[in-house]
Amino acid sequence: MFIDRAIIEVRSGKGGDGRIAFRREKSRPKGGPSGGNGGRGGSIYLRCSNEVNTLVKFRHSKVFIANDGENGDIKDMYGRGADDVYIDLPIGTVVFLEENHQFVCDLDVPGKTFLIAKGGRGGRGNAAFKSNINKTPKIAENGLPGERKRLILELKLLADVGIIGFPSVGKSTFISLVSNVKPEIADYDFTTIVPNLGVTYLKDGSSFVLADMPGLIKGAHLGKGLGLLFLRHIERTKVLIHMVDMSGIRDPYEDYLAIREELKSYGMHLIDRPEVIVASKMDEEGANERYIEFKNKVQKDVIPISALSQENIDLVLYKCKDLLKTAISYPVYEEKEDEVIIDATKKDDRIFYIQKINEHTFEIKGERVLRTYSLINISTDEGMMKLITYLNKIGVDEELKRLGAKDEDIVKISDFEFEYFE
Repeated sequence: MFIDRAIIEVRSGKGGDGRIAFRREKSRPKGGPSGGNGGRGGSIYLRCSNEVNTLVKFRHSKVFIANDGENGDIKDMYGRGADDVYIDLPIGTVVFLEENHQFVCDLDVPGKTFLIAKGGRGGRGNAAFKSNINKTPKIAENGLPGERKRLILELKLLADVGIIGFPSVGKSTFISLVSNVKPEIADYDFTTIVPNLGVTYLKDGSSFVLADMPGLIKGAHLGKGLGLLFLRHIERTKVLIHMVDMSGIRDPYEDYLAIREELKSYGMHLIDRPEVIVASKMDEEGANERYIEFKNKVQKDVIPISALSQENIDLVLYKCKDLLKTAISYPVYEEKEDEVIIDATKKDDRIFYIQKINEHTFEIKGERVLRTYSLINISTDEGMMKLITYLNKIGVDEELKRLGAKDEDIVKISDFEFEYFE
């Protein structure tokens, strides 16, 4: 089964918590703090693999979870770091964030890896806080939480040449003649419902990758017919074989203009790619007259072919080979003029901000303050004092006063809440 789009969720592991411990050995009655650091949580990587050729195993929403790091232990023992998770994806997979469709990465080279969700750092044990001022610290850090993301995976085939045209113009027949691909061929529309990918070998020993695309109809760039399935896979192609039917069933010139308009409407520089115009089914009655009329209208080189006699098949392939020498590769993703992309790498410089939930409830928010809070172990008195000291230092108390907080109002930060007093 050929699946070229899927949605998955990834969750990296939380870092292990630091340990609060003290040595209790007979020979060292005052051995001091000995709590070890927590281990790092497992990260999740996307990896490009040539052993996978479809997204079929991701066809149902799937979740990939890395393990948490182990907590620190006594006697300065560090927690074990969790193993990283690698997700193998087919060559040509493009990844986006689901929440805003922001482009993440393009896996176009075998072995290429991308860190998609970083594991949380392990928290420090109390041994790390020992100093000349505080020789018996009773504080430790929690491990940082991991990351959670939902991703859109889109497979865009890596073909040098793509065959385009209306349904039933002879695309599948052509690729079956020049490669070992055996697509379904029949006298009805949309026999090709997924792209067929094959390697064609020329008589001079050279070769290139050829893809037979699902048939196109008017409005394909809006998703009509199999349009988006078709157009997605020619984004990587460098050269297009534009096949036009000369059997007389359709108007060749109108078909040619319609498909060129669809390429232009879709964007992604499809209209700019070099094309080899091929007139198919030249063995049909009256095809030669229609070919001459069509060539005069387009005023471009048109190669007539016949699958029955295999006339000019090699000529088409060598023309593609010549164009590939100078053809350029276009990026598979670019921002459109009317598209607003949210930059996930742009961070809020504020340490914190406070949102008033209701008349007597306030919530402290902000990436930096929440990150620091997640590190503080508030299960001990020293840890609680560390949190209070930190919040006062960054100006939370003054901001609450400015917002009109009164005694016994509730203040929240993440999963913890406390009462406010002036």
